[in-house]
Amino acid sequence: MIYSTTPTSNFSAVSNSPALSGQLPQQIFTRREVIPHQNDVLWRIEYGAVRTLTWSEDGTFITLGYWGLGDLIGYPLSRVKPYQIECLTGVELSIVPPHLWHQDINALLSHIQQAEDLLSIVHQKPISLRLWQFLVWLSEKFGRDVDKGKLIDLNVTHQDIAEVLNTTRVTITRILQQLEEEGTVLRHKRRIILRLPSGKLIKNYGSAVSN
Repeated sequence: MIYSTTPTSNFSAVSNSPALSGQLPQQIFTRREVIPHQNDVLWRIEYGAVRTLTWSEDGTFITLGYWGLGDLIGYPLSRVKPYQIECLTGVELSIVPPHLWHQDINALLSHIQQAEDLLSIVHQKPISLRLWQFLVWLSEKFGRDVDKGKLIDLNVTHQDIAEVLNTTRVTITRILQQLEEEGTVLRHKRRIILRLPSGKLIKNYGSAVSN
């Protein structure tokens, strides 16, 4: 089975929504800043990337989603407590008031679909396959084609990945090193490039990596 390199999010539907095509109030946030808690506001991402997360009683972070250009985010979309929206980069957001929510059903459906995609990845076994599928997912959402493969244009640390995939930073580092040694993962500064000889990102490729 092959993952398409076309982003799964319905960005064109979001951008062309009649409810959101006009001028909406905007705010800018910096990397690692937390979006203020507001129960009556959704935000549309115009630039940058964020993650949604919660944490357990012992303080362990649990990442719930990664969101980028065109996505709708906001505290009304979750019943998880605690719940936080953290900026992974500098972010520009448009404020979408409640009376416009019903006019942008495609973006809301996209939010649900992406959350389910990530949930299915988190339950894959072994962890090597889980990691590979997550990298492919990131490359579809935040990636761009470069000479050597597909660049994930987002600075995510090994700890960030571990928090998504419910494993340890040490495990992520070890598997990434294995992928680098065989040439399927390359490093470009702090970014990751996915590379396969065929030029195609195969969903179950990571299962070949020893766990």
